[in-house]
Amino acid sequence: MAKVSQRQIVATLSPTVHGDEEAAAPSPKAGTNNSLYFTQVSGGEITAAVEKVYDGGMKFPEVLCATADIGDITVTRHYDTGRDKAFLAALRHMVGSAYYDITIAEMDCDLIDATTMRQFTGALVVGLTEPDGDAASGAPASYSVTLSVGQPTVPTEVEAGAAV
Repeated sequence: MAKVSQRQIVATLSPTVHGDEEAAAPSPKAGTNNSLYFTQVSGGEITAAVEKVYDGGMKFPEVLCATADIGDITVTRHYDTGRDKAFLAALRHMVGSAYYDITIAEMDCDLIDATTMRQFTGALVVGLTEPDGDAASGAPASYSVTLSVGQPTVPTEVEAGAAV
């Protein structure tokens, strides 16, 4: 199996539509190269809290399970005035009320033909980090959106019983 570089993992956001209503959250625009991708994605770790119960005289505990929890996901991309200015202006006032579907994809070596790795629906925007400025720097400015995830979407392959 081929190794995957971090640059091959990208994410997209699309407003969650509730029922027949039109989504109130703004849609991220594509750039001049038609890319909708957020080029950095982090978080989404899945953990489950446990309780260890030691009955009197037991050397090892009985482990009681709890439900799994998915950590917040942060997506980041370089700021492009034409692509991102209106999106950030609208999203700025919707932190805590805008919902997005997140798709995290794996690209091939030529950075095309994305295949879905993970999907999450109805993730709430809980944070927005706007581009920082530095008059002494030529590095590209970037911004981040942090989303709180409820539950992952089960891929079609898993539903059908195919190997993932």
